[in-house]
Amino acid sequence: MKCPFCRSDDTQVIDSRVSEAGDSIRRRRRCTVCQKRFTTYETVELRMPQIVKSDGTRDEFVEAKLRVGFQRALHKRAVETEAVDAAIQRIIQKLLSLGEREVPSRQIGEMVMEELYDLDKVAYVRFASVYRSFKDVSDFHDVLRTMENPEQSLAEK
Repeated sequence: MKCPFCRSDDTQVIDSRVSEAGDSIRRRRRCTVCQKRFTTYETVELRMPQIVKSDGTRDEFVEAKLRVGFQRALHKRAVETEAVDAAIQRIIQKLLSLGEREVPSRQIGEMVMEELYDLDKVAYVRFASVYRSFKDVSDFHDVLRTMENPEQSLAEK
């Protein structure tokens, strides 16, 4: 860490404390050249993966876009905000745990469908109809038949 006063690279940590929230560390440092003291903060920086769209373009992950997808599917449905927040956090944790620099948007769509299936079946069908580009009523029948047969996996839905 460079001294902000004299720009020397030679500094010492004289005190370290964890923040009350436990999400950062405060360090008091002293420059060994000019003897001035200063404070630094250390926090974890988690980088969300880039989203690779179906046309090959890449975009930053934006939690607000994920939330809008849930809100559209759940419009006028009796699902608590806390349940939606928890679902979004589970998706974010899954993305972080993948450890990938890039994730296809298709994979995120599948994660959303899994969460909606557990939250609200009507919202699941709404989202699936747009996400999978249903062409006619038979596509809806296929999804409903699959939902009625619990032996089939979510991946087949």
